[in-house]
Amino acid sequence: MSPEVLSTPVVDTVKAGPDRARSRAQAARRRKAIVFAVRVLLLVAVLGLWEVLSRAEVIDPFNFSMPSKIWDQIWTWVTHGTALGSLGEQIWYTLYEALLGWIIGVIAGVVFGIALGRIAFLADVLGPYIKVLNSIPRIVLAPIFVIWFGLGASSKVASAVVLVFFPVFFNAFQGAREVDRNLVANARILGASDRRVTLQVVIPSATSWIFTSLHVSFGFALIGAIVGEYIGATKGIGLLVAQSQGTFNAAGVYAAMVILAVVALAAEGLLTFAERRIFRWKPSESDS
Repeated sequence: MSPEVLSTPVVDTVKAGPDRARSRAQAARRRKAIVFAVRVLLLVAVLGLWEVLSRAEVIDPFNFSMPSKIWDQIWTWVTHGTALGSLGEQIWYTLYEALLGWIIGVIAGVVFGIALGRIAFLADVLGPYIKVLNSIPRIVLAPIFVIWFGLGASSKVASAVVLVFFPVFFNAFQGAREVDRNLVANARILGASDRRVTLQVVIPSATSWIFTSLHVSFGFALIGAIVGEYIGATKGIGLLVAQSQGTFNAAGVYAAMVILAVVALAAEGLLTFAERRIFRWKPSESDS
């Protein structure tokens, strides 16, 4: 048999590799396009049905409003501002409270989670107290924070911190406990101190656990800021919700919810982008 015949299957295999990768990429793009189209169609269908049922008074338009009125309310706030000032100022005030509370809660949750995950004695001592604090409905702390810190941003930041801390803490704690013991043992064999093991082995291994909690915790931070503003504030989206409810303006309540949803989605997109940049070594779903 000639060498040319023997080399043919090898050449075909080499050519098939890029073709298979290209077809997988095209299939992934098609799937993303289909998913996006279905999402848009579902949203249009829900909003259209809501509008039709409200105009036909099948559902009460006074209590449930309708998408067109909600859009009019948002447009009015954008072009003419709110009773509290410009819409951008209200969004920034709420976002500032949520971001500051989120940052503090994340740092505290990671530090305490890693510390208790690494130090068994500390976990045994503080564990029952953390469980008790976690069992308290943290939303009810918002009025207490308003009494303690007043109507300014501090009370809303405190509400955001207590909502963010626990999910981040438990994920960081579990991530520290799930570190491969062989990695820790090898690091110690190479002469690494406890500090170097924690910084160079435990924290990198727990990063994926921590990022999982970050996606959820920013939404909790927004909830904490909004609830605090709803109870008592001088400005912010939560105060817009309270004022709209007080004047029976259902469109204003829904408009504020839409604005919050856009902010939350933007934050989720930024976190997802950062996670993909940090974990570039992990295979994506399209590659599996």
